Amino acid sequence: MSDIDSTTKPTIGKGYRLQWEPAQNAHVLLYPEGMIRLNVSAGEILKRCDGERTLGDIVSDLERTFETSDIKDDITAFIAMAVTNKWVELRA
Repeated sequence: MSDIDSTTKPTIGKGYRLQWEPAQNAHVLLYPEGMIRLNVSAGEILKRCDGERTLGDIVSDLERTFETSDIKDDITAFIAMAVTNKWVELRA
């Protein structure tokens, strides 16, 4: 799954909702059974997973925003893990 195509459009999985939680001072994924508190990197990636942007768009935006490069593999690995956990679904 780590070979996700850069034209794939990740979106938050069914049954999950991403939101900023002031009490946690973090982005969280809410689901019927609870909540997953996300670290800063995960929150930044997932808030861009809107089903409209491609994985390539997300990588480019994060590299531009955080003035860095060579993060595609890390982002792809995170998205693959999120798909495995059903936090994210992939669209063609």
